[in-house]
Amino acid sequence: MLFPTPSLADADRAVLAGIEEMRQKLRHQILDRPARWTSGLRKYLTADAVAASNSIEGFRVSTVDAQDLMDGERDVDVSDEDREETLAYQRMMTYVQRLHDVADFSYSKGLLNALHWMLQGHRDTPRKPAGQWRGGPVYVTAAGDPSIAAYTAPAAADLPGLMDELVAWLNAEDETHPLVRAAMAHLNLVSIHPWADGNGRMSRSLQTLLIAREGVLAPEFSSIEAWLGRSGNTWKYYEELERRGSTYLPDQDVSSWIRFNLTAYHQQVQSVQGRVNRTAAVWDLLDAFVGPAGFDERVISALHDVAVVGRVRRNRYEQAEGLTLQQAQRDLRDLATAGLLEPVGRTRARFYKEGPRFPENVLEVARRPMTLTKPYANAVG
Repeated sequence: MLFPTPSLADADRAVLAGIEEMRQKLRHQILDRPARWTSGLRKYLTADAVAASNSIEGFRVSTVDAQDLMDGERDVDVSDEDREETLAYQRMMTYVQRLHDVADFSYSKGLLNALHWMLQGHRDTPRKPAGQWRGGPVYVTAAGDPSIAAYTAPAAADLPGLMDELVAWLNAEDETHPLVRAAMAHLNLVSIHPWADGNGRMSRSLQTLLIAREGVLAPEFSSIEAWLGRSGNTWKYYEELERRGSTYLPDQDVSSWIRFNLTAYHQQVQSVQGRVNRTAAVWDLLDAFVGPAGFDERVISALHDVAVVGRVRRNRYEQAEGLTLQQAQRDLRDLATAGLLEPVGRTRARFYKEGPRFPENVLEVARRPMTLTKPYANAVG
């Protein structure tokens, strides 16, 4: 048995309508911009989701370091374990993103186990096999005390039947809103806990896949993993899962889980919208700056990364603009000579941050914090 999808209250429907309005507006705004403008934003949002989802499991890599690792940079100051986890999650998420518009797509146990192998294959052991259901019990231990089981997952013998039921449900068509179905898929998978490890990230990735398959926004703009990875939200996430009980009890009302996810969707799209607006404003300011300053417009992407992300590496700039190694090196050297950039580190580990003559009006726009509204504050019902 799976958790039954609850009926929405008037307040839930009002929040969902607000989410849909914002997502459609964001979709049109992104489509109106050239691919060159959105490519860097897509990479950043993917890195943000990867870093955030991994942070929930205790792997600490900043978004900018995750982006560097995903770009193929080797000299990034992270542990070997964090590097492996980041790259494994990135590979799995890349495949999830590519599934969003597959015409003959269907969910299967094989697909889920294949995704799990991408995520956990580097950790495969007889005790914790990757890409196949666990063969024994699994427990989610209490924070700070591994001797206490906060949650005991269903018995291993029940997994084939439960996963058959989940896959059938995923492939079935009903009238439930896709965002609500995605939240329920997350809850069902994380509660079944079919693998020995990696269940949380797999459940969050499945939610992202369902949202992406809906087709309103590209996968990079759809995930709520970055929202879930913020420390305050992570604790609320754990608390909401704990409401379900210490064992698998699917015959219960999970309206609070839906409300929690609708809040996440709403605030994440606010956050992405704010980043899109900020990115556009910074790009336009730099577009007006580089010509009179005597630079080719291609350097906008390097200056833009420094303003909104905090740094740029030669390899990223080279790839973004399709330059040769020598062209990229020359541009960055000229920007540093002009005081717009400042090199940090040497040789392969070098990156560039803003220099003393970087335009202050650009930095002010790029680093101005935004305020998120609480979607249920004004909802009726």
